[in-house]
Amino acid sequence: MKTPRSFTRNGAPSHLRIATAVVLTFAATAMALFATFTPKAGLAEAQAFPKPMPFSPIPPKKNATSAQAFAATAALAPNSPWQLLTNQPPVLDYTDCGPGNPILLTDGTVMLQDDGCQDWWKLTPDEFGSYVNGTWTQLASTPAGYSPLYHSSAVLPDGRVIIEGGEYNFLQPVWTNLGAIYDPQTDTWTSVNPPAGWSTIGDAQGVVLFDGTFMQANCCTTQAALLNLNTLTWAPTGSGKFDVNDEEGWTLLPNRQVLTVDAYVFSYDFNGKNSEIYNPATGSWSSAGSTLVQLWDSAKGCGGMNHASYEVGPGVLRPDGTVFYTGANRCDAGHTAIYNSNTGVWTAGPDFPDTLDIADGPAALEPNGKVLMMASPRIFNTPSTFLEWDGASLTEISPAPNASNDSSFYGNFLVLPTGQILFTDFFFVSVYNPSGTYNPAWAPRIQSAPSRVTHGGSYVISGNLFNGMSQGAAYGDDQQAATNFPLVRITNNRTGHVFYSRTHDHSSMAVASSDLVSTHFDVPATQERGPSQLVVVANGIPSAPITVTVN
Repeated sequence: MKTPRSFTRNGAPSHLRIATAVVLTFAATAMALFATFTPKAGLAEAQAFPKPMPFSPIPPKKNATSAQAFAATAALAPNSPWQLLTNQPPVLDYTDCGPGNPILLTDGTVMLQDDGCQDWWKLTPDEFGSYVNGTWTQLASTPAGYSPLYHSSAVLPDGRVIIEGGEYNFLQPVWTNLGAIYDPQTDTWTSVNPPAGWSTIGDAQGVVLFDGTFMQANCCTTQAALLNLNTLTWAPTGSGKFDVNDEEGWTLLPNRQVLTVDAYVFSYDFNGKNSEIYNPATGSWSSAGSTLVQLWDSAKGCGGMNHASYEVGPGVLRPDGTVFYTGANRCDAGHTAIYNSNTGVWTAGPDFPDTLDIADGPAALEPNGKVLMMASPRIFNTPSTFLEWDGASLTEISPAPNASNDSSFYGNFLVLPTGQILFTDFFFVSVYNPSGTYNPAWAPRIQSAPSRVTHGGSYVISGNLFNGMSQGAAYGDDQQAATNFPLVRITNNRTGHVFYSRTHDHSSMAVASSDLVSTHFDVPATQERGPSQLVVVANGIPSAPITVTVN
């Protein structure tokens, strides 16, 4: 989220200038809304907010002519690791919205929002498991009155999807407290009431904890709450939070706790470098120490508080137990830092090259252990640059389609079961094909599984590392696309055709855990009969195959 001052950038491309103009017309609304908002007694702020909430621009305006022009720029170089999907989603409002928040469902399909609009789409891979050649079908729209942009999202252990809040609703900046749960089996949405007393959720972070409990933040206070899926009621948690949740992301750690980097919204300190840990056992936050370099944008060297955007980039857990955290910086290059979850120690990472940073934007863990990320100059500028972190150095890689017209906040990543990284940017949907392969020690290991299954039947499978080594993908504070849950893929030996069974009711969501984990899987009615190979996939890494006969 950004203050209106953040958007007045000279030389911005035409579509960003249009988006800027629209956002500025909303500034008075936002100021009026939050000038009268007073947090609950006992929270981080006892008085009215001293300034309007910062917020992000809406998607760039597009039309048929500009779409054709952008399509021309999307041509890929020979041998590019990027591929545009053969079929692009037929979104209903390409001008105002566009392909955004992607979510991997537990049956191997991808749910995609026309960001800011009410329509959602499903990408089904082709018969050989190709997402590049997949097809789109329209899903049910969100409930009446709810059309969020920049909201939290998560796949629940039972296979349903929850979205909460939204910085915008129907493209109006309201920091809504609405929410809904989507059931893929019935293609229906159910509205979810906010926690008691919450007037905002906005573009706040959410996460499924190790035990499968969904935890949601209130963007504009220090509040957080845990959802009871049976009653759809909330219980408060997260005592001791240093500052409000706004702009901060949450990263699951191997010790089952949650890491965040403070963004100092309403607590401006130009030298602030604090991080925090949430302990589910106590329901409280405590300091995780100094990040050594500043990861949130304080505009310390170019105007200070009145110019600060407070943005923080994504943080991604790697298989070695380190979290690579990226920063934003209006004044110069963004910083990075590495948190060692084994020792609890921060070290400074390399600065981004030139004036690049990630002021909201995506990052994802590739199956090879590298972190893929999307950066752009300073705050909300274009073009975008794509980089990888291999644990020792940052390396620029080939640009994605339309990179010259993108800012980092346009992008979203999703780790696919194929090991590819799905990418959306309000314009197109493409995939990135990582180089190399995974360490076999990171792969799921099946311990118990049926040797025979029947199409339409339901079974239990168990093993280790079923939740992968990481959540997989991250994006600043909102639009979560975690894939730390098991998928079951069955390939027919004779035809080579690929089928995903719907998994649900996983016994754990703990990342990088050696514990035995079980999940239920429902074999689709379309599953072909005969000898087949079954694998469990987590974060794009498959287990060794086992032989199964489909009756």
